[in-house]
Amino acid sequence: MGQLQDEIKRRRTFAIISHPDAGKTTLTEKLLLYGGAIHLAGSIKSRKTQRHAVSDWMEIEKQRGISVTSSVLQFDYAGCRINILDTPGHQDFSEDTYRTLMAVDSAVMVIDAAKGIETQTKKLFKVCKQRNIPIFTFVNKLDRYGKAPLDLMDEIENVLGIKAYPMNWPIGIDGRYQGVYNRRKKQIELFSADDSHGQKERESVIFAAQDEMVKNKISEHEYNTLLEDIALLDEAGESWDDDKVAKGELTPMFFGSAMTNFGVKNFLEEYLRLAPPPQPHISDSGIISPEDDKFSAFVFKIQANMNPAHHDRLAFIRICSGKFERNMQVMHVQENKQIKLSQPQQFLAQDRQIIDNAYPGDIVGLFDPGIFGIGDTICDSNKKFRFADFPVFPPERFARVEAKDTMKRKQFIKGINQLTQEGAVQLFEQPGTGMESYIVGTVGQLQFDVLKYRLEKEYNVDIVITMQPFEVARWLEFKNGLEVKPESLNGADRGMFVKDMKGRPVLLVNNEWALGWIMDNNPELILHNVPPDKKEA
Repeated sequence: MGQLQDEIKRRRTFAIISHPDAGKTTLTEKLLLYGGAIHLAGSIKSRKTQRHAVSDWMEIEKQRGISVTSSVLQFDYAGCRINILDTPGHQDFSEDTYRTLMAVDSAVMVIDAAKGIETQTKKLFKVCKQRNIPIFTFVNKLDRYGKAPLDLMDEIENVLGIKAYPMNWPIGIDGRYQGVYNRRKKQIELFSADDSHGQKERESVIFAAQDEMVKNKISEHEYNTLLEDIALLDEAGESWDDDKVAKGELTPMFFGSAMTNFGVKNFLEEYLRLAPPPQPHISDSGIISPEDDKFSAFVFKIQANMNPAHHDRLAFIRICSGKFERNMQVMHVQENKQIKLSQPQQFLAQDRQIIDNAYPGDIVGLFDPGIFGIGDTICDSNKKFRFADFPVFPPERFARVEAKDTMKRKQFIKGINQLTQEGAVQLFEQPGTGMESYIVGTVGQLQFDVLKYRLEKEYNVDIVITMQPFEVARWLEFKNGLEVKPESLNGADRGMFVKDMKGRPVLLVNNEWALGWIMDNNPELILHNVPPDKKEA
């Protein structure tokens, strides 16, 4: 047990969340730079070098400069084993982010200093809040003009309803900050000029707060302003409270610039000091502690074609308890089958290596021959249980999708089914149309672009997407248990009657008004926003 506990204590597993363009992927990469996992940081938007962020591995991400799938990154720093899950910022991929947040013990919220709290940040924050996970805030882009630090603090409190405790404070004039004050150490850190465009670590010099030398480096006005701000924070600001941080009620707040490596190292070190190690998880057999020596894990993500040449499929698992060992035999609970976990992998984005063992908090990729589903539990055969189900997002956009070339029907069916199993889109069949076409439901429009791109690039299938006028899907059942058929529904012609991939009846309608009409005219009908065996996110 001693080794297991030691390994658990040194793990930190967290997601980075933000609105698109707040600098989340850049911060991820700079943490890798300081962790020694990479030696030269590549900027997504760097046209000179045409380098791309390490965490954006999918071709469409490199072309668009956005993250559309969560990526997993692992490295060691200062005695800790760090598992970072970089998440999609775009709202159309909220579902992937939501599932990722089920697999972490804390979250880092990146905020653009000029834009403050944005729409998607609010949504993602709400998910973190529901799970009561600790949230650390990194105010980014301090190298540009932005809102005043005190105004950003107020915004976090007023918009998100969480108290903020600044761990450091910027020194200088808006957009031309020269350093930060570390409140815990009472030290001033002044940075050298960034002459590598953020590709290398930023050099800095540290002074005691009262050191007269500081006055030679910054103006008297800047020095006096800093002292006034610190006095105000100490007198009128929030008090530090470990318990509130652990419950997600108080966010440690850091100021910096990921692009220019300003304050990144300080953030990483303080985060590792304060963030929780792997936490317990809820199951139908009670709370599962990481220290339990019986192995357990759950699948939170499935990714097809990380290696397009082999059409491979990986299931990402979060280890919850016990020690993982290569080739171990475990119980796949949902299928009620014994399986062997061979060729387990860990990642630095698309670079992966076979591992022999792993511990609670670690993220491991398993080759998946098509047996895993999102939310599946795998555990020791002698202690069988299920972890809590993952919530599901109801689809809001619908389209008919078919292959342009009917000769490629086989690749089309294989591709669309594999991509559906990743959980980004939902697949429906319209009775009577066969498998020539499918109805695809998504949370957002961008997912259709990604589906088209990936079917073309990864399966060599061109598709035709015909958008449908529906915005609402409802799973159907009768109170008396009779089978639901189109002819047994009054008003089924007001929408489209389809079946999901488990054969359950679903009605797609244009709006809530049409839904109300159908409910009024079918009093025996029970409607579900998501499949009856799932809960809504």
